Amino acid sequence: MLVLVAPGQGAQTPGFLTDWLQLPGAADRVAAWSDAIGLDLAHYGTEADADAIRDTAVAQPLLVAAGILSASALGAVSDLAPGAVAGHSVGEITAAAFAGVLDDTAALTLVRKRGLAMAEAAAVTETGMSALLGGDPELSVKHLEKLGLTPANVNGAGQIVAAGTLEQLAALNEDKPEGVRKVVPLKVAGAFHTHHMAPAVETLAEAARGLSPADPAVPYVSNKDGRTVAGGAEVLDRLVGQVANPVRWDLCMETFKELGVTALIEVCPGGTLTGLAKRALPGVKTLALKSPADLDAARELIAEHGA
Repeated sequence: MLVLVAPGQGAQTPGFLTDWLQLPGAADRVAAWSDAIGLDLAHYGTEADADAIRDTAVAQPLLVAAGILSASALGAVSDLAPGAVAGHSVGEITAAAFAGVLDDTAALTLVRKRGLAMAEAAAVTETGMSALLGGDPELSVKHLEKLGLTPANVNGAGQIVAAGTLEQLAALNEDKPEGVRKVVPLKVAGAFHTHHMAPAVETLAEAARGLSPADPAVPYVSNKDGRTVAGGAEVLDRLVGQVANPVRWDLCMETFKELGVTALIEVCPGGTLTGLAKRALPGVKTLALKSPADLDAARELIAEHGA
């Protein structure tokens, strides 16, 4: 059984879209998406520097565009026949496009509004996120709460991401939980999936009211609680609420186990989720779509593990 997954913010790197735009029809598709959302995706995916693509309002639509583009290079989702789809944080919108809940333009329009709303919310207070390497997750969560931080991403494989004010994160750096080897700041511009993002929720809810979601054509695993969601309206509700609530990728991987996953493909810019899967899902074959050079290997994996 194959699962198709999409990464979240922080996975982007300068120029990561360059090779994908060389594929037939890719530049035209990206140009059409850019016109629809008022953002030059090709520029940001090929020429912009790390600071420019760190901007939440840019990074989020750029990641969703890259995920859809790289997945479609493999073929239609109906041909890929994944046993499930899922996304980490903003990657859930990419996964909603995979599952047919939203068409490509609707997904890009929604994520553009999401990115702008979250950037506006992040500007109110200086906040950020840091990954904890090592340690016991239960002890780490208690320690974070003591410091006033939120365990915003519980990623499994022993990885937790803390979110809060820069002062709180500085305190964490000086007072790490027992067993944590290192605290690594992430390339994001706010404390996502915390109460700091509450102002963005209503903006996104208003944007969602103008959409007509379809029910998922393939099983859609939500990172709110790892549950498989069958209704398009519920998927959309969860996408809205997810902005200010923790990501439970650990529970998504538990669901993958229960579903009997044997292979996992992470769309562009892949690497983060395959790294987690290698530690948390032993025996599952993984592949990250970093460039078009990975497409043949991905097709072989699909032929072997697709439904």
